[in-house]
Order: sequence, then C-alpha cells, then structure tokens
Amino acid sequence: MNEHQPYTLATASIDEEGTRLSISFNTPDLSVTVLNADHERPFLNLANRQACVSITTTGAGPVTAQDLTLARELFNAAARYLSECERLHTGRSPDCHEIPA
Repeated sequence: MNEHQPYTLATASIDEEGTRLSISFNTPDLSVTVLNADHERPFLNLANRQACVSITTTGAGPVTAQDLTLARELFNAAARYLSECERLHTGRSPDCHEIPA
C-alpha cells in the first residue's frame, strides 16, 4: 500500500484477551460530527464512506463522571493532534506530496 494514497483500514483480532476492532482513517473524506446533543445521550461520530466509529455514554445511559473524563481525554487528544498537524504543516515545503482534498 502506498503511504501517500488515502485508505481506510479495518482489522479485527480475537485472542485470549477477547475481540478487538481497529479502524484507521487515512483519508481526506473523514467527517466528525456530534449527534443527538440536545438529548440525554450525545454521540461523537467519525465516518467516511467505508467505515464509521461512534462514541457515546457509558452503557448507553445518562452522562456519568466517567463519560466526562473520556470526553476531556478526547478533547485533549484532539488538541494535541491539531497542534502536531499545524507544526508539521508549517514545516513542509510547498513541493511536498499532499493528499488532494
């Protein structure tokens, strides 16, 4: 697989620790949305044409302290991701290989 070509990769593994699903979005058509925010249970969705990941409250119930902790961790990770993208983008030369939008 060419590292500069957009792709979505989904893998599943099963072992003695259980089943794990991994989805890698390496594509410019990724969307991030929040659904149902006006009700008791918000959903954070990351999606493209090939896959979708939804994150919602613990046990699909009302918001808990644990849900707030996860939301803060997501927020902080997204802020670090933005910072790294900005840093790397600023350091690029104009002739670098960029994935067309």
